[in-house]
Amino acid sequence: MTYIVTARKWRPKRFEEVVGQEHITTTLKNALKNNRIAHAYLFTGPRGVGKTTTARILAKTLNCLSPVDAEPCNECEMCTSIQNFQSLDIIEIDGASNRGIDEIRTLRESVRYAPTRGKYKIYIIDEVHMLTKESFNAFLKTLEEPPGHTVFVFATTDVHKVPLTIISRCQRFDFRRIQLTEIKALLSKIAEAEKITIDDKALTTISKKADGALRDAESFFDQVVAFCGNNVDSETVSKILNLIDEELYFRISDAVLKKDFKAVFDITNEIYNNGWDFTDFMDGLVEHFRNILTVVLTEKTSLIETAEIFRTRYIAYLGSFTEPDLLRLLNFLNKSQQQLRFAQNPKLKLEISLSHLIGLENTSTLSELISSIENNRVESSNRVHDAGRTDNYGAEKKILNRPAQVNPNKPIHDTASPKATKIEPVQASAGTIISSPDFDAIIQKWEGFIADISSERGLILGPFMRSTKPLSLDGQRLNLQIGNPDGKEIFEHHKDYINKKAFDFFGKRIDLVIKDEVLSPSKSMESNSFKSSKPKKSKTKNGDPFAETIMNELGGKELV
Repeated sequence: MTYIVTARKWRPKRFEEVVGQEHITTTLKNALKNNRIAHAYLFTGPRGVGKTTTARILAKTLNCLSPVDAEPCNECEMCTSIQNFQSLDIIEIDGASNRGIDEIRTLRESVRYAPTRGKYKIYIIDEVHMLTKESFNAFLKTLEEPPGHTVFVFATTDVHKVPLTIISRCQRFDFRRIQLTEIKALLSKIAEAEKITIDDKALTTISKKADGALRDAESFFDQVVAFCGNNVDSETVSKILNLIDEELYFRISDAVLKKDFKAVFDITNEIYNNGWDFTDFMDGLVEHFRNILTVVLTEKTSLIETAEIFRTRYIAYLGSFTEPDLLRLLNFLNKSQQQLRFAQNPKLKLEISLSHLIGLENTSTLSELISSIENNRVESSNRVHDAGRTDNYGAEKKILNRPAQVNPNKPIHDTASPKATKIEPVQASAGTIISSPDFDAIIQKWEGFIADISSERGLILGPFMRSTKPLSLDGQRLNLQIGNPDGKEIFEHHKDYINKKAFDFFGKRIDLVIKDEVLSPSKSMESNSFKSSKPKKSKTKNGDPFAETIMNELGGKELV
């Protein structure tokens, strides 16, 4: 007995056997029941989804001698002759081979003749978009007003190439891509009838490779069975069809979580050695992270197309990835996907892209950052408060909110060192320490704050900041005492910068304010470094204050 491929052997013979096109078959059956038969139909959609098959079933039903519920009986003389391609009333024409105007003229002449045995004469023109412009124009009148016994059925995969004048004269039906679950169900039914053992993972692999085309899936199924026999396993299917193992994608997502950069080179070498296409791998990786995003957002796996064995693994990623992280990963992969297509060295480009992917840091929302800053601020305040509650003798310090005075026994700045010395706690005249936990923390970090500003703007603000001394803290307001009254103009000019640096350095908002009180020469660095560099104030001829500031503070000279 001659072998018949699965796509022909299992071709549907009734409307109810057509897979995944219920919206079309139901409409056609209702039209047949109500005797609302159009003179022309246009079936459009992807390849291998049942366009020509549905056209044949429609033709068979129209001429069936004893239809049952708008379905052909497949037993009468007319059904048998149509199934065996022996009926003269069913004319199938290949649009690619009969695209000229001469063939259309012949068709117009044959339309006039009545059917030989059936009730209708049906013309099925496949790939109708291949007809020439002249052929379409010559066909317009016949298509608009054909004889009552004639029905035209056009099938095409490129409906945009069909003139609108043709489309407007037909009832258009758009065929869909067949869902993966429906393809798997049919292949499983065929395997059971053929006594072939095949697991769910292999069925999923074949169905995904078909990309919504049932005929392609049945062709892949025949190819796999020809190699494996009656026992088909998923690993063999992947090798035969040269498909990338989905396990690689899970290894990448696990490496992202573990920051395992070594996995990048192992996986890239495996892709290279197996001869897999790097672009196909990147496409699959994008789909993989899309599946993770779907699971994280919906907390279910019904919206992803994968084998049952992988659904539990996708569910396991709940709590491991966040929505912002996945969106950043997908955005990066989409850009890398485009770059990989034009890369001269795809293997190197893939290694770099995957390394960047694994190196991406976690995303934090604005509310999380604010909450973290607040928590760190409270912890820092508590630590400073606990550290300053007792002195060396274990006695509790008395905290007052009175204005502080400078300790005359401690110098503010050591002229032998370019950095400011440690500032001692300010004491009142009675000898009691005037401080608070926050003010103590500022005192302890003041040297570092001055050094931080000096490292960025040491030439302009370095001498001024070393001549300042914290007096007291009133809420967010830090009162400063300066050693040079002219420095107040410099402070006002750079106030925004200094306050911003204070916020970054101390971790809280602090408004620095200059008090009118000026340090005496013996208590400030003005008598040492600051004044020695500027023994007297220079004046400009036109009295420009900014030019005088540059001359006095930076040692500039006015050119005559």
